[in-house]
Amino acid sequence: MNISTKTHGNSITKRLIGFTFIATTLLVMGCSGMSNQDKNTAAGASIGAVGGAILTGGSAAGAVGGAAVGGVIGHEIDE
Repeated sequence: MNISTKTHGNSITKRLIGFTFIATTLLVMGCSGMSNQDKNTAAGASIGAVGGAILTGGSAAGAVGGAAVGGVIGHEIDE
């Protein structure tokens, strides 16, 4: 008896998280000339996109909204 608990939305969310992680890593590594504030903005937008997608069940609008909010928060973070 094989019962699968995966759902289509869960699969999309996992792929989105993986893609965002890879994209963020490449962005930070490839843009060594960026200021800390720019890096924080990019990281915040990436994390916000994943969070927005998760909270809205994989919605593109949720990902875009999350990216916008995360980018603003990341921009305001000081180290």
